Amino acid sequence: MAKHLDLEEQEQLDELKHFWKRYGNLITWVLIVVFGAIAAWNGYQYWQRQQAIQASSMYEEVERAVKLGDSARLERSLADMKERFGNTVHAQQAGLMVAKAQYDKGNVDAAKAALTWVTGSTADKGYQAVAKLRLSGLLLEAKAYDEALKLVSDSLPKDFAPLAADRRGDILMAQGKKTEAKADYEKAYQGLDERTEYRRLVEVKLNALGADPAAISPNTVPPTTAVEVKK
Repeated sequence: MAKHLDLEEQEQLDELKHFWKRYGNLITWVLIVVFGAIAAWNGYQYWQRQQAIQASSMYEEVERAVKLGDSARLERSLADMKERFGNTVHAQQAGLMVAKAQYDKGNVDAAKAALTWVTGSTADKGYQAVAKLRLSGLLLEAKAYDEALKLVSDSLPKDFAPLAADRRGDILMAQGKKTEAKADYEKAYQGLDERTEYRRLVEVKLNALGADPAAISPNTVPPTTAVEVKK
């Protein structure tokens, strides 16, 4: 009986050797690829966490520069962040913050430069849209109407569509194109939530053009809440 079992075990062992001889290399390479991919993914995740930590630290440096009101330090901090972490949301946030600080200090060109950079960054479409709206406001002040109009005529996330329409209305009004401005104000009015203060502002603009917002046909697209867009 024991001899029979020994023979059976020997057959199984021979089959295993034959299988490994035939498929051993393939199995080894598959395991190398699988475990290599896992290691690479874990390494990438670790790298991303480190990038986020470092970007957050540099963002805090930009915040300190804003509080100190040091324009030169602001520019250096933002330049460093753009160079090292330009594809992060932190960098976009820093760009918007620097632009506002520079505008408040009267450094309009520096504010435009910061906003222009954010408009070209695609880390977050929402921040990119905010930058376009703010930059269009500065260009409107500078009477660079064509440039301003182009910024808010590009496709923006749907939550920003009413704000873009309102800004287009402002630009067209500045150009004396009241009919076109009215059409864009109506789009903005339709797209904004009736509970927002911003919608009341658009209503005032429509009234000034002799339009009755109450008579505007309801929009088939659900209204959006206005996003804060300051210079």
